Amino acid sequence: MSIHPHAGKPVRPEDRINIGQLVSDYFLQIPNVDITSQQVSFGTSGHRGSAAKISFNEHHIVAICQAVAEYRASKNINGPLFLGKDTHALSEPAFASAISVLIANGVNVVIQNDSLSGRGFTPTPVISRLIISHNNEASVADGLIADGLIITPSHNPPSDGGIKYNPPHGGPAEGDITKRIEQRANDLIKAGLVDVKQTPYTQAIQSPLLSQQDFIEHYVSQLDQVIDMQAIAKAGVTLGVDPLGGSGIDYWPVIAQKYGLNIEIVNPVVDASFAFMCLDKDGKIRMDCSSPYAMAGLIAMKDDFDISVGNDPDFDRHGIVTKSGGLMNPNHYLAVAINYLFTSRDWPKSCKIGKTLVSSSLIDRVAKKINRPLSEVPVGFKWFVDGLCDSNYAFGGEESAGAAFIARDGSTWTTDKDGFIMALLAAEILATTGKDPHQHYLELVSELGQPCYGRVEAVASFEQKKVLTALSSSDVTADILAGEKINEILSHASGNNAAIGGIKVVTDNGWFAARPSGTEEIYKIYAESFIDEQHLQTIINEAQEIVSAAFKAAGL
Repeated sequence: MSIHPHAGKPVRPEDRINIGQLVSDYFLQIPNVDITSQQVSFGTSGHRGSAAKISFNEHHIVAICQAVAEYRASKNINGPLFLGKDTHALSEPAFASAISVLIANGVNVVIQNDSLSGRGFTPTPVISRLIISHNNEASVADGLIADGLIITPSHNPPSDGGIKYNPPHGGPAEGDITKRIEQRANDLIKAGLVDVKQTPYTQAIQSPLLSQQDFIEHYVSQLDQVIDMQAIAKAGVTLGVDPLGGSGIDYWPVIAQKYGLNIEIVNPVVDASFAFMCLDKDGKIRMDCSSPYAMAGLIAMKDDFDISVGNDPDFDRHGIVTKSGGLMNPNHYLAVAINYLFTSRDWPKSCKIGKTLVSSSLIDRVAKKINRPLSEVPVGFKWFVDGLCDSNYAFGGEESAGAAFIARDGSTWTTDKDGFIMALLAAEILATTGKDPHQHYLELVSELGQPCYGRVEAVASFEQKKVLTALSSSDVTADILAGEKINEILSHASGNNAAIGGIKVVTDNGWFAARPSGTEEIYKIYAESFIDEQHLQTIINEAQEIVSAAFKAAGL
């Protein structure tokens, strides 16, 4: 994809959305679920869409919340449901819609203080932590199991909305759960919402079933269980924080005050148009904290702080900026974080390192170096949930800048991605070692090899995507990739034998993975080389040839 001429530059007036029109569309446009693009469709992070495209409207939200209420009842989940929202324009009306349905269904809903006054934003990891904390307490003995909903489209553009369900384990819902919710929600919409229970919003917010809690205090007060906050304070590390207008903006001042940290919020603005952003590589407003274009503002300030950090709107992703190297590639930081955590924490030797199959093989080399077990799983943080629940996994991370790890004592912290702790970990690394994460990365690659990583996309029809999803090792006839003998051709992840939904081909010094997009008419190729950029490009070219041959063999 070519770089847009305005990438990395401030948002222009013509880039801003019409929020009034967007919210009107949320309430007035009615989806037709016979049209695929207008159906409820749960990807790896819930249902996402835009009111303007009739893919995220009030019908979708009330149907999803009704489906969740029915699912809870069927599983005897009768404790509180923690409900959070981020700062996207559609999150506010969706939050109100969710309350009206959940209260009508007799659900005990708990929200952040001030949520009814237009503030009260709640990050994804906070909902996960609330669920885990509640379900660890004595109330569970009475059967009062908690779960949660987060209204967020993550880093997506301002015109988008999203909602995701976290069941009692606190992490992203598994596929069998989301399929059930998705199907029921679409059936409800198709039937004209006749089976959806709703209480008028003005009555719902007066219901004794709705309560408010200080989520900020609950989360922040426990952070020293997972991060050495005392070390950061003692070392006087200066932290520049750009919340990118996201849901964690009111958390950072409390973190600074409670633990005596030197934190400066460089951008305190909350604006649903996100007009303070720099445009992403394609010229769109996107709050992607792993993008050097979207993060251009914070990168320009890198010399003002020891460590600078950014997060996406629901704070489940992290962006780490150092004086010595600028914005770190997410793969590079994951490798550094893993090396540091597993050599500085007193965790059981049996605890695994979890990575997705498209994350860097530098992580594999780090795992071998420190002699810790590695588990490679398909794309999606849901594959780490069970392992983080029982601390079988001490760390789970994705190449898309999302990760979480267990507490310092080996207990579960969150079962969802946590951008706060990954950001604070960068400060801890500097505080305790005297070197920032980029400097640690340079030391790692001098010993283990320098990776070159790339990702490309290509148009693919529904039929072609279906072929790619069903590929097996026997469908790949090549035995050489970019001049090296192919060691493995995988259609199932080695860590849990779950289907990849594509293939991964591995050699001694490189690999590629090809898998279809779950939401777009494209397929993606991820690739890496430990030789050089030219070798990486050869891998990508040959990967495209292998995929094209598979399409041709299928008559496509």
